[in-house]
Amino acid sequence: MRNATIEAVIWDFGGVLTSSPFEAFNRFEAERGLPTDFIRGINATNPDSNAWALFERSEISLDEFDAKFLAEAEAKGGTVTGKEVVSLLSGDIRPEMVEALKRCKQHFKVGCITNNVSAGEGAGMARSHEKAEAVSEIMSLFDHVIESSKVGIRKPDPKIYQMACEALNVSAAKSVYLDDLGINLKPAKGLGMTTIKVLNANQALDELEAATGLTLR
Repeated sequence: MRNATIEAVIWDFGGVLTSSPFEAFNRFEAERGLPTDFIRGINATNPDSNAWALFERSEISLDEFDAKFLAEAEAKGGTVTGKEVVSLLSGDIRPEMVEALKRCKQHFKVGCITNNVSAGEGAGMARSHEKAEAVSEIMSLFDHVIESSKVGIRKPDPKIYQMACEALNVSAAKSVYLDDLGINLKPAKGLGMTTIKVLNANQALDELEAATGLTLR
């Protein structure tokens, strides 16, 4: 039975509706002989002011990000350019999660909060026109989409979750939020949202079904 206390389901995009870019990062690192999670380690250093943070807030251009990320990588003993990282960002769409989104939309307001960059095609940062079209179809399902590269704020800044709730005209306490990163879930939980950390599609759907009371597959 539908959970009457829930009014909105809000989704992250990469790593939730698509496979995680971290998988692509790890493949790249293995190919280059770099330590596992080398790229994530760079992104975790000075997380509010590093190249990645600046790029997701559209404070630097792609070319500036390319050079700045390379400098940060070299400082950690490796060679990775920003453009190489961007080429790895677009994951594969998870059809079972898209189906769940469609079913949620029949009963709740649905929104998306995505940290992204102004590179690639569209909100999903697709690297091909075909994938960009598929992402565009998914994005059209949402009642509202907030992109860090457009609003100049990125998760985990609490303001971005508040913006989503205001845009959907719902309270945080009546919202469910899905993300694959714990650091992005913590402020959402602090605002009163029901949070789901997405480890894989089946686990996420189990938890989302429990939270919403819906059958999602």
